Order: sequence, then C-alpha cells, then structure tokens
Amino acid sequence: MVNRTEVAQAEEENKDEIRRGGSNLKVNLPPELASIKKLVWDWMRTNLLLSLTVLGVLLGLFFGFLGRLGNFSEGTIQLISFPGEILMRLLKMFILPLIISSLIAGMAQLDARSSTRMGLRALAYYMVTTILAAIVGIIMVLIVHPGNTDIKQHVSARPDETKVSTLDAILDIIRNMFPDNLVQACFQQVQTTYKKVKPLVLADDSNMTLSQNSSYVMKQQLVYKDGTNVMGMIVFCLAFGLFAGQMGPKGKVIVDFFVVLNEIIMSLVSFVMWFSPFGIMCLISGKIMGIENLVTTAQQLGMYMITVILGLLVHALLTLPGIYFFLTRKNPAVFFRGMLQAWVTALGTASSSATLPITFKCLEENNGIDTRVTRFVVAVGATVNMDGTALYEAVAAIFIAQMNGIELGLGEVITVSLTATLASIGAASIPSAALITMLLILTTLGLPTNDVSLLFAVDWLLDRLRTSINVLGDGYGAGIVYHMSKHELDQMDAERHLEAIEIGIIKDVEPVEENKPRKSSLVKDTQT
Repeated sequence: MVNRTEVAQAEEENKDEIRRGGSNLKVNLPPELASIKKLVWDWMRTNLLLSLTVLGVLLGLFFGFLGRLGNFSEGTIQLISFPGEILMRLLKMFILPLIISSLIAGMAQLDARSSTRMGLRALAYYMVTTILAAIVGIIMVLIVHPGNTDIKQHVSARPDETKVSTLDAILDIIRNMFPDNLVQACFQQVQTTYKKVKPLVLADDSNMTLSQNSSYVMKQQLVYKDGTNVMGMIVFCLAFGLFAGQMGPKGKVIVDFFVVLNEIIMSLVSFVMWFSPFGIMCLISGKIMGIENLVTTAQQLGMYMITVILGLLVHALLTLPGIYFFLTRKNPAVFFRGMLQAWVTALGTASSSATLPITFKCLEENNGIDTRVTRFVVAVGATVNMDGTALYEAVAAIFIAQMNGIELGLGEVITVSLTATLASIGAASIPSAALITMLLILTTLGLPTNDVSLLFAVDWLLDRLRTSINVLGDGYGAGIVYHMSKHELDQMDAERHLEAIEIGIIKDVEPVEENKPRKSSLVKDTQT
C-alpha cells in the first residue's frame, strides 16, 4: 500500500519548489511500479550484451532493406560488410585453439569409463535428433509440395560437373578422422575429386599412346582443400586428453597448461563478444544489400523457403524441447533462454564453429553445465551434430525431384533420410557447406546435380536459420548428457577428494550434496 502521508508531503514539497521556480520535483512512485522498474533495469544490466545482439540483428535487417533503395556499388557494400568480416575472422581465429584446449582439458578430467559412457550418450542423441530432423523435413516437403516444373524456366542453373558418390563421402570422413599430418590438418582437409583424362590404348608398335577417338574418362584422385580438418583434430585431442589424464601426477603439467590456455581463450572471447552486435549488424546489412533480384527470387522460391522454415520451426519448438523435457523433466524454455546469445550469434554468422566460443559461455555460465561435458559434447557436436543441415538437405533433394517432375517412392524417401543424415555429418561447420554435401544425395537418387545452383539465391537466409538450429541442438544435447552423467561426475569428484586426502594435499573435505555442505565421515581425525 502507498503511504498517503508521504505522498501528501511530497506534493507540498513540489508546490514549494514550483513557487521557487525550481525543477527538482520529487516523483514518488508506488512500490509496485518501483519494483517493476528495478526488475527491468536489473534485467537490462544483466543481459545487456544479449539485448545489443538482438538489436544488432534487427538493425541489420532494417538498414539492409533500406540500403537496397540506394543502389550502392559493390565497393560501398564491401565497406559496409567489413566490420562483420572482421568479426568472422576473430571468431574463426579462436576455433582451433579453443577446440584443442577444451577437448584435451575436458578429457583429461574424465576417466576412460566415464568418457566412454558420455560419448555413447552424446552419439546416440546426435543420431536420433539428426534422423528425426530429416524425417520432419521429408514430411513437410511432401505436405507442402513446393516444387513445380515452372521454376527451372525462370531461374537459370549453372553447370556443375562435380562427381561424388556415397562411398567417396564415407571414405573421406574416415580419412579426415586420421590425418597424416597434424600441422596440415590445421588448415587443410583431404577430399576425393575426379579429373578428366583420356584413356591410354596399346598401339600396333606396342607403345602406349593416347587414343584419338576415345572419350574422356574420370580418374579419381585425392586433393587437399583449404579448411581446418576439425574431425581429425577432434579425434587426436580426444585421445591425447584421455591418455594425459591417465598419467596422473606426471601428466599434471601438460593438463594444467591446456586448462589455463582454455581460460585465456575464453577471456579473449568475452572481450570480442562486445564487438559482435555491431559486426552482426554489418554482416546482415551487407548480405541483404548485395543480393540481386531479391523480389523475383522470393516469388519463384518462396514456397521452398517457407517449407524449410516451417520444418526448422517444428524441429526447434517441438522435437528438441520435447526430447529435452522427456529425458530431464526440466523446462526447455528456461534452457533456451540461457542459449539465446549463442542462437542469435549463429543467426548472424551462419557458422556453428565460429559460434562455438559463445556456446561454451552460454551453457556454462547461464545454464550451469559442467565444463567437462561442454568441452566434449559441444566441440564434437559442432562438427557431427547438424540437425538443421539434415532437414535442409532432405527438403532440398525432394524439392529438386519435384521441380523435375520426378515422383519418389517409399524406398527412395528412406534413402533420402539416411543419406541426408550421413551428408550432414560430413558437412563442414562453415557457411553454405550443405550445398556441397547436397551433391551426395542427388547423385544417390540419380537427380541432376546442376540444379543445386538454383538454391544459391536463397541459401544466404536458410543457411543462417539452419545453423542456429544446429547450435540449439548442440546445446540441448549438452544439457541432456549432463543430466544423465551428473551422478557419475559427482562420484568422480568425491573419489578425487578422497585421493587428495590420502596423499596429504587436503586435510579436510566437505563434499556437497543437495547444495548443502556435509563433512565426510571417511576423513581421519588429524589430532589422534
């Protein structure tokens, strides 16, 4: 209740102030309004970076569409996008040291049994959610049916002679898991390609010569393409961290080094994050301003975009939260609120690897996930767990089939689901990587691969949306694995406390159970 005496006194003081011609009037707000004002102010102060990031996305959309009216030159658009390019460079700079330090530090703090169980849980989650995402995409594209044969008459396709096969994709994934040169794996990865050559024939003089009349044949060869071999680095760091943790005191120095390195990298990330709102605004503005024939493209591929967006919404609002609630019995909306900063950043950067440092901070600081879980689950998930990509590739493959008037049977639809899952695992966590792995699905189904180029016009938007779902899936996965592994992690901590007591590092130990300190009965009395 408002104190009437205080209100009357304030009114009298205000009248006296008005007579004196002053402006220092007192405003006596009711306690309810004062409390709401304090809550809003505290929330803004606590979530200032998140608020600025969301504002950056909205301003980027506004200035991008406004800038299209000015018909700026390519040089001007490049200058507008330049701060966003710097942001991407800064975030990508942290990917390699962050993956190395986080994986080694995380695995070194786990024993082999716990890491195996955690890994199996994470992989099971990855496979289930990725397959479900592909199924959701297939259902949506079959219901909406966005493809028709008129689209190819309005949108020109570029020739694409890339030849891929399912076997090549699988073998490339395995090859990259075991790099022959760790230094090279930091900036290159192996990929199977095909080169046109003329076949050699045996002439009458028994010499090998080129056939003049024979057609070209495709010869397989392995080449190294630019791009960090994240899969190979993950496999090496997992093994290195696990064995370093098993060495005990002898390996403590190297483990401490990577733990401190990880803390330094995260401190640098916290500093760079304050630049992200402005960088994201410039990225989105420049991208929208640089698109040609935006209205025509939206008219021709609008239903395709709507189908993909609806599928991603179903997966993000129903599938992932449903799995999280079913396994943890916790509110998924609260968890998503803690992940909001990473989700918005993925929306702006279109790269799950570049968002990786911010994903770590959101999970550990906002949602309270153990660092041993995030370092393992999220780092691996950023490369392997691609729910949004699997959904997008399933929709795109069937859309191209519909556009060519090809009806797919049940067996072919199942093939799309499984192949999209495999292709998403092999997709690099970089912008627009799904358009490359899309060739794998089209080749498996016998569809024209040059139709992939039709999708480039709208991929800038869909890439950001599906990447944000990929990051969200990684976050929910870390929350689920932590919930299922919490008892084992607490038991591991208790065992390490007891070991520290036995060797004399700690004289007394108070393990925490149910957030209440409890003195261990196993601690010996030092006075006896």
